Amino acid sequence: MELAMTRLNFEKSNTPKEQDWALDSQKTKRKFEFSTSPRLVGGTTFVKHAALDPTQVKLLADAAVQSMDETRKILTNWRRQGQTLADIYVYGIAQSARLIGELWSSDELDFTNGNIAYAHLHMAMLELSSEFLAEGKAEANGLSLLLMTEPGSQHGMGVFMLGEFFRRSGWRVTLATPQDIADFKRWFLSDWFDAVALSISTDRQIDHIEKALVDLNSNTVNPNLKIFVGGPMASILPDRLNWTGTVTLDSEAAETVDIVLETVRTATSPASAVRPNLFPLGC
Repeated sequence: MELAMTRLNFEKSNTPKEQDWALDSQKTKRKFEFSTSPRLVGGTTFVKHAALDPTQVKLLADAAVQSMDETRKILTNWRRQGQTLADIYVYGIAQSARLIGELWSSDELDFTNGNIAYAHLHMAMLELSSEFLAEGKAEANGLSLLLMTEPGSQHGMGVFMLGEFFRRSGWRVTLATPQDIADFKRWFLSDWFDAVALSISTDRQIDHIEKALVDLNSNTVNPNLKIFVGGPMASILPDRLNWTGTVTLDSEAAETVDIVLETVRTATSPASAVRPNLFPLGC
């Protein structure tokens, strides 16, 4: 989830206004040119039948560094070619964000341009959200999901994308980015949820989260709550996320939705407890 959810890293930053950095683009340190063939650190895989290939992924990554207008142009061209938004998200935006993250991690792309690129990709999904949800044409399924990052995380782009896939499939989705463990627990107990999906991006909070889940499991509003764990750590340190009472996920967004839905429907009795009248957090 990418949750391995989609394994995307989105760093929040005070991104300068587009007109400011565009004028200085030639002066900004940029160690990598996307017109060359990058070394994909750790590898990036593509589905054999995906219409968007690595060359097109690099074009979007390059456009995301340049400007929001260039990012929109690439996505518009893909739409005109007949690509669905679901494929654009998974095989275009997700893979471009992964490529940017790998280049950033290997110091082939500087911090400023990396943040600019992530911000443009995230903004593109926000702009496409209504059309993306309409493309799914799914009716509400009556299920609710809490989709949460680890405490203190600034990696929210992948969680947002996964949330869009759940919403597209009829789920009511609550996105949360807790500041600390106390906030993490507060969100967990804030409402009735049929499932909670946690995206773990680093190893900094793993022990704290595991300890917190021991208490939370016995105090949740829904006694049949299913807990799923994913994110980058699901593939990097799977053994450390193998917690009692949780399901570890390491799949792309659409498959993750199917796995969670099947697990929840299989494990939940039709005669489960009546949902109490709770107000969502923040209301």
